[in-house]
Amino acid sequence: MSRRLSFTQVLVQGLLIILLIALALTMVVPLLNIIATSFSSPEESVKMKGLEILPRDLDLMNYRIVFSHPVLLSSIGNSLFITIVGTAINMVLTVSAAYVLTRPNLTLKRPLMVFFIIMMLFDPGTIPEYLVVQKIGLMGSRWSVILVSAVNVYYLVIMMRYFEKVPQSLLDAATIDGCGHVQLLTRVICPLSQSGIATITMFYAVVRWNEYFKASIYIMKASDTVLQVILRQFVVLGDTVSMLGQQNLFNYNDLARMDYGALKDATIIVAIIPILLIYPVVLRFYARDALAGGIKE
Repeated sequence: MSRRLSFTQVLVQGLLIILLIALALTMVVPLLNIIATSFSSPEESVKMKGLEILPRDLDLMNYRIVFSHPVLLSSIGNSLFITIVGTAINMVLTVSAAYVLTRPNLTLKRPLMVFFIIMMLFDPGTIPEYLVVQKIGLMGSRWSVILVSAVNVYYLVIMMRYFEKVPQSLLDAATIDGCGHVQLLTRVICPLSQSGIATITMFYAVVRWNEYFKASIYIMKASDTVLQVILRQFVVLGDTVSMLGQQNLFNYNDLARMDYGALKDATIIVAIIPILLIYPVVLRFYARDALAGGIKE
């Protein structure tokens, strides 16, 4: 029989709902305002307040300017390549290492974990990393950005915690049925750890997509740079030439009426859309509990 909530409990729940809605609005409204400003005409965007979420006088001028950037499309392609390939390498190495380190009979398990923790706590620094990249001939290559961050020890430890939640009795049963290590990992552990794998994949993808520091150091050619470098030059440093391009700077007839604030908003939207598309995919893995009913202890 269901228990009816008291007036105090209903009041507390109502206040919590209102608080969470207000908290959500503080995050959603600024984003909607940026979208609305980017789609507004320059004459109207300068008049818009911070709480407006609908565009005024719909105009795609800001996006036409953004996509006319001489190296913008190539930078988006470079960012996608680094994100997709880099995240795939991250996950293969992280999942494999987490499986090995969670095996109960692993030799030298404790020294290995101590080594990884030390590497996580004491970063070697940018200069030794730069010298290594230079020594192996990766300077100027997209692979320099990908390979220098092949494994994150913090994410590796999180993945190990997910793998350790899989009951050992279930693994023993699969081993009796003839499963080897590869089959245990791909057919038992990974399907039962989908939420953890999806979470770590999202973490890696967000870091890869937002990477600009290493790219600005290791990639010198403008045609090989990533989107975040261009975004930072324009939005943070206010470098208009880097956004419009030196050759195209005088090709806009309506340059005088341009709202650079709205142009920055359009650049931000272009940069965050790929990451926003990842979250609904990841949330699908939290809608079901793959481990429920798998075994009874």
